[in-house]
Amino acid sequence: MNQRQERIIDLVRERGFVAIEALADHFEVTPQTIRRDINQLCDQGLLRRYHGGAGLPSSVENLAYQTRQVLNRGAKSSIASIVAAQVPDNASLFINIGTTTEEVAKALIDHRGLRVITNNLNVANMLAAKPDFEVIIAGGLVRSRDRGIVGEATLDTIRQFKVDIGIVGISGVDDDGSLLDFDYREVRVSQAIIANSRRVFLATDHTKFGRNALVRLGSVDEIDALFTDRLPSQAMQRILAEAEVELHVTEPE
Repeated sequence: MNQRQERIIDLVRERGFVAIEALADHFEVTPQTIRRDINQLCDQGLLRRYHGGAGLPSSVENLAYQTRQVLNRGAKSSIASIVAAQVPDNASLFINIGTTTEEVAKALIDHRGLRVITNNLNVANMLAAKPDFEVIIAGGLVRSRDRGIVGEATLDTIRQFKVDIGIVGISGVDDDGSLLDFDYREVRVSQAIIANSRRVFLATDHTKFGRNALVRLGSVDEIDALFTDRLPSQAMQRILAEAEVELHVTEPE
C-alpha cells in the first residue's frame, strides 16, 4: 500500500464509510485515482465496495488464508524478529493459528532447546525439522484452508500444559482493547493458551487495530506484551499503559 491508500483505510475506520468524491477532494487527486485505490484495497479484502464509495470489510468472514499470507508480509517478518528476541533458549511455548505466528516460528529456528505445543500444522512442520526442538501437536479437527487445528480435543491438549510463553495472533483489536477473531472454536483454543501461559505475547500488525471481527477473545489486559510494526493510536497506548502491557514496535515514531 502507498501512503494515500493507508490513509484511506484510516478514514474508513474513523467514519465507517467514505465517498469517492470526498476522498478525491481530500487528497487532491482525480476520482479515477481514488477508484483505483479502492479497487486495490477491496481486492485485498481491506475495504468493501459500496455505491459511490467504500466501507469496512465484513466482520463475520476473514480474508482467505492465501491472501493473509502475502498481506503485510514484510511487517509480519519484522514483528516476528522482535518477538523472537524476547524468547530465551530452552523455553516452553504455545503458538496458535495465524500467518503472523507462522512468521514467528520461522524467526525461532536459530534458538536452542525449545519445547513447542501448537495447533498449527504449518508451525509444527517448520519447527519439527530442528533436532533439538520438541514439538507437540494438539489433536482435533484440521481445517483444510489454513491447516489450523480446533475442537474439544485441541482444548484437552492445551490444558495439559503450563508453558513459559504463549504466542498468539489476532484478527482485530477493537478501540476499547477487546481482542477479536472470526472462528469461535479458534477463539476457545486461544483463550486456553492465554490461561495456561505464564506470559502472553500478542503479535499483530497495525492493520488489525480498529478492525472488526465477530467473536470476542478477551482483552488486552490479559496479555503481557504486544508486538506490532507501528505505534497504535494514543488512546490505545493509554489502554495498554493502564493494563501494564509492554509495547514493542518495529518502527517507533
